[in-house]
Amino acid sequence: MISDDLDLRQLTEDLKGALGPGEPVGYLRGKSMMRDMLVHMKGFSELESEELIDTLELRGFLRFLGDPSERSVADAHWEITPHA
Repeated sequence: MISDDLDLRQLTEDLKGALGPGEPVGYLRGKSMMRDMLVHMKGFSELESEELIDTLELRGFLRFLGDPSERSVADAHWEITPHA
């Protein structure tokens, strides 16, 4: 269960700071990478981390710059915006 007082802006900032330049790339690869980072950095379970990534995406903190349904743009980058 994810706490209601979790600071999503700070979590996004931490995630952005932990990623290397140009990362993550690819829709599923990027989501998996960010999920795994939350597991290791913050101690969330994989399920909690997956839910958090989905929540961050829905609230505009994370945005995939391609179209995951089209192979030609499925390897695009993610935009990580802590101040969404």
